[in-house]
Amino acid sequence: MKRSIDKDARRRRIHVRIRERVKGSQERPRLAVFRSLKHIYAQIIDDRAGRTIVSASSSEKNATASGGNLAGAKEIGKMIAERAKANGVKQVVFDRGGYLYHGRIKALADAAREAGLEF
Repeated sequence: MKRSIDKDARRRRIHVRIRERVKGSQERPRLAVFRSLKHIYAQIIDDRAGRTIVSASSSEKNATASGGNLAGAKEIGKMIAERAKANGVKQVVFDRGGYLYHGRIKALADAAREAGLEF
């Protein structure tokens, strides 16, 4: 009998492999993305200092669109880029968190690029 693999466990394994290669620094911090069924979260992290510089999520009070759809992901991408520029961050490395670069993850990244972040 074939054993089924838990999707979240598979994503976490992929994420560990990605994190071995993708490191954030003060010059180019890491833009990390997490998505759930209802919300989407983004953080810009300096891994050397071990701190989060800025964050944005669809669960915040001022977020108007739902994080469970493309419009919400685009809004969060724009929001994280504006907050990053306000804190002096222009370039980031993108950490897709083990998710496929598709759908909401791609929408968030494209919106952040359009708002001025360089990947």
